[in-house]
Amino acid sequence: MAKIDIFSGFLGAGKTTLIKKLIDEAYRGEKLVLIENEFGEISVDGGFLAEAGVEITEMSSGCICCSLVGDFAKALEQVKEQFRPDRILIEPSGVGKLSDVIRAVQDVGDPELVPGSFTTVVDATRARMYMKNFGEFWCNQVENAGTIVLSRTQGMKEAKLRECVDMLRAHNATAVIVTTPWDELSGAQLREAMENADTLSAELERLAHEAAGGHEECCCGHEHEHEHHHEHEHDHECCVHDHEHEHHHHHHGHDADEIFTSWGAETAREYTEEEIASALAALDSLSCGQAVRAKGYVPAQGGWIYFDYVPGERNIRRGGAAVTGRVCVIGAHLDEDGLKELFHIG
Repeated sequence: MAKIDIFSGFLGAGKTTLIKKLIDEAYRGEKLVLIENEFGEISVDGGFLAEAGVEITEMSSGCICCSLVGDFAKALEQVKEQFRPDRILIEPSGVGKLSDVIRAVQDVGDPELVPGSFTTVVDATRARMYMKNFGEFWCNQVENAGTIVLSRTQGMKEAKLRECVDMLRAHNATAVIVTTPWDELSGAQLREAMENADTLSAELERLAHEAAGGHEECCCGHEHEHEHHHEHEHDHECCVHDHEHEHHHHHHGHDADEIFTSWGAETAREYTEEEIASALAALDSLSCGQAVRAKGYVPAQGGWIYFDYVPGERNIRRGGAAVTGRVCVIGAHLDEDGLKELFHIG
């Protein structure tokens, strides 16, 4: 059985660079096959990736995402039979429509070829220009992505990055968006983002379970009682949505009527430790409802801030980069607008 991952993105966005990083850091030990389809007769990246030990199957009759659905299916079957890969990476032309590639994969109909992640790489510095000039292709790639990985965000002004994310959200409200520069992230973090292994919804579910008196299994594989959680430093590998998320949990443990409200948001905004300390102190004042648990990790000057909160106890520390900042709060009668203002969301 082989998983099929599609890497879309407009010309020059950085698809090949992302694929190579994943090959080097996230897919070790897996037998990989890369199917490339460049717009034109000659692929300029084939030799570059062949050096990484990846088998290259290039098609020369046209664009797989436009007219070669039949040949494409045949090619996938040949790849499966010849190489018996664990994973097939498809890098279509930068001017191809992602929806056509996804449809081509889904139409193969082989139970041993399993659709995996659909990722679009977007150059954050040129997104608006490409949308304006090549909207038919660019928008299709964004709208059909499960994960959007922004490239060239290093040194980008916060307001411009937020504007780019807002523009992407207008076309795709649910995709995971990676805003952190790639050199600050591991291949494993990017892979988890692409595979939706750790979403905001999942984080809120875990936090609600923890607040209800359960255990949390951290990234190191150990379980921790929640009252000691603030003493354990986590390097979360997460994937995120750059938008707000509201979820309501009803727990029927010791108290059948116990109701927790969850609020969470992702943000690319840079914070100071003083801002986080002030927000956590405000939770103790009950100004935004009765918070029983909060945690998060946000960008900061020179690194990342991680924080944990239970009433009367706060822990703020420095940690490794996450794909985008995240804030999660669990409690009763939470004032969501007040929390957004408190944590400078929106």
